[in-house]
Amino acid sequence: MIQATTIRTVRHWSRLFAIGLAWFDGGVAHATEPPLIPLPVEVRTASGTLDIDARTAITFAPGDAEAEAAARYLAEELHRSRGLTLAVTATARPATRSIVLRSDPKASVEQREGYSLDVDGDGAHIVSRDAAGLFYGAVTFWQLATADGKHGSTHVPGVSIRDWPRFEWRGLMLDVARHFHDVATVKQVLDAMAEHKLNVFHWHLSDDQGWRIEIERYPLLTRVGGWRTPPGAGTHGEPMRYGGFYTQEQIRDVVAYASARHITVVPELDMPGHAQAAVASYPDIVGVNGDHPTVSVDWGVNPYLYNVDDKSFTFIENVLDEVMALFPSTYIHLGGDEAVKDQWKDSPAVQARMKSLGITDENALQSWFTDRLGDYLAKHGRRLIGWDEILEGGLPRTASVMSWRGVQGAIDAAKKDHDVVLAPAGWMYFDNLQSDRADEPNGRLSVLALERVYGFEPVDASLTPEQARHVLGTEAALWTEFIPSARHIQHALFPRVDAMAEIAWSPRGTRSWQGFLQRLPAQMRRYAVLDIAASDTAFAPAIHIDGDIARILQDGKATVRIDNQTAFGTVRYTTDGSTPGTGAKAYTAPFTVTLPTTVRAITFAPDGTPMAGVRARTIDRDNLLTRHNGELMKCPDGSLGLRMPLLPDLAAMDTPVYDVDLFHACWVYPKAPLGGVKGIRIEAARLARNYGLAHELSKVVSYPARTANGELEVHQDSCTGPMLASFPLPAGKALGESIVLQGDIPALHGEHDLCLRVTAPTDGPLYGLGSVKLTGSYP
Repeated sequence: MIQATTIRTVRHWSRLFAIGLAWFDGGVAHATEPPLIPLPVEVRTASGTLDIDARTAITFAPGDAEAEAAARYLAEELHRSRGLTLAVTATARPATRSIVLRSDPKASVEQREGYSLDVDGDGAHIVSRDAAGLFYGAVTFWQLATADGKHGSTHVPGVSIRDWPRFEWRGLMLDVARHFHDVATVKQVLDAMAEHKLNVFHWHLSDDQGWRIEIERYPLLTRVGGWRTPPGAGTHGEPMRYGGFYTQEQIRDVVAYASARHITVVPELDMPGHAQAAVASYPDIVGVNGDHPTVSVDWGVNPYLYNVDDKSFTFIENVLDEVMALFPSTYIHLGGDEAVKDQWKDSPAVQARMKSLGITDENALQSWFTDRLGDYLAKHGRRLIGWDEILEGGLPRTASVMSWRGVQGAIDAAKKDHDVVLAPAGWMYFDNLQSDRADEPNGRLSVLALERVYGFEPVDASLTPEQARHVLGTEAALWTEFIPSARHIQHALFPRVDAMAEIAWSPRGTRSWQGFLQRLPAQMRRYAVLDIAASDTAFAPAIHIDGDIARILQDGKATVRIDNQTAFGTVRYTTDGSTPGTGAKAYTAPFTVTLPTTVRAITFAPDGTPMAGVRARTIDRDNLLTRHNGELMKCPDGSLGLRMPLLPDLAAMDTPVYDVDLFHACWVYPKAPLGGVKGIRIEAARLARNYGLAHELSKVVSYPARTANGELEVHQDSCTGPMLASFPLPAGKALGESIVLQGDIPALHGEHDLCLRVTAPTDGPLYGLGSVKLTGSYP
């Protein structure tokens, strides 16, 4: 029997250390919270330490199938992450130092998915009333046993945990329509979800750019809709044909794999908008206007809708029959977002249908469309959930709402007694970049920092307790326009999914940003062992140069300042060409270097764990006069909204990237030191203009060109200031092609912003700037 030496809920864990207790991690005592994410409801320290090695057994009572499943999962996880092979045994009399899992309908934790975990020197006991609770208890024990990130035997300090989730919906959405990800990658995502106690996998299976699920009655959905010809096909490594789909056998395999990890797979077929792949496959059945489009290669919003006649509904219902046969989930997600209604407005047949139904506008028609499908799902014991646009024509009777455009949609639906899931883009869209660093890969340039994710609260203060019960939970979304590979997925998800998991599981009152940061080093060590390419952005050193560039060039000395996004850990640096380690000088204040110098820096956690890879900055004349992609700024009226790869379907993480403004082909080189500068050299590239803008197309600004292919102009101080140079753009539309433009600029003095803008026709390629370098002698 475990004797608790100190009893406190986890919110008081820090106070425990103030009175002399500590968590042991790899044999070293640390005054910190236990190395667990998400944080449990209640943790108590207990006496003793359990040694775990090849002689340790994981046991369950004979006939306890739920305990056996959790026991085998724990053994697999320990083998995968520690290389330990532990015996899994059915026995009524477990030996000393065993890890015992047990189902008990009268277990002390009454909440669904809850568990108790007790560890002392004689063994570990995981007990729950349900299978999910046993599984999550096993996950917690796995985390305790892997905090040091090492292989081989280990030990777990005495502890007593009582734990259960705050929300029933703890979700992660993966879009496989824009970029197809194979079954192995999907299973890697499911593994990670289980290790974070997430339980809903929202699988976005159809969109304008691809239909990814085999429907046996309609084979063209995958034969045609599953494939596209990408921009730049056959060049620079871009495939001639891009796509893929999951067979029904593969779908069943994924659903079973998820179920074994207590994850429900919720499929999404987006409708009535985002339908181009479906319309391309069966234009005469579901198309509105008789067009026969190809599968879209454009991200963003495209115009194709499902028709609203009986032929179209028969098609949709037949598809849903096969979907429901494959997915046992209560919820079926039918999208509903970004449905541009132009085709409905322009169709006499659709307008006639609206008149016959007494429907006066197209938003109300979408609500009728959603209601009809919701009723069909309800007849089969299922429930419809959709994005918050389904509210615009009046909330469909039976629908639940997933709110992405902020939180108001969820608030409105909850106040009308509809269940809601919070997935707001400003907190939960993980395709946004994690920082404004120049070394971030593809993505949306809006920054979604780790701390921003952690600060999200799913239950709005305006909701009454009764209304708040309609908040099922929260979900992170990973749209994949700019996420073409498994490595991109890992970089985008981790460690932000840790923050999201804690929001979804842990009591609101126990959460602490500083405590979360203290627990992340153990998680980063687990990621390293599991070969998960987690982003280190939140901790990566940013090496800044303070002061006037002209003065630095003249004096030959620079003041260097280093920080990181979270202000967590110790930054250590070198200036002698060596790689900084734990013995390198700790950064405490700005310092001066003599040109030329390369500053290298790294961040260590308090326990010595490297939290980010080494970053370096060379400070010399050429680099001080050059601005690379990521260092150029948006023009005053513009917004650099996307970080695009050289070509849209290149899977490599190290492909060049370019920050672009879809509406203004314009950038600013800030505070250019022009004294003594004689010329300018610009490295640019032609990129695919593959973004559907729908009604926003009119916002694209076309600058006046003087030659057939347009120019790249350089203006002084502002985009309406004096023109310093104009370089004709070469003929051709080959995508992924690099272009170097260089020439003289007039002699000027002092610092000036430089506006660089492209006057090429807006129906041709986009242009991206890789670097802008000032040339010529400098005093």
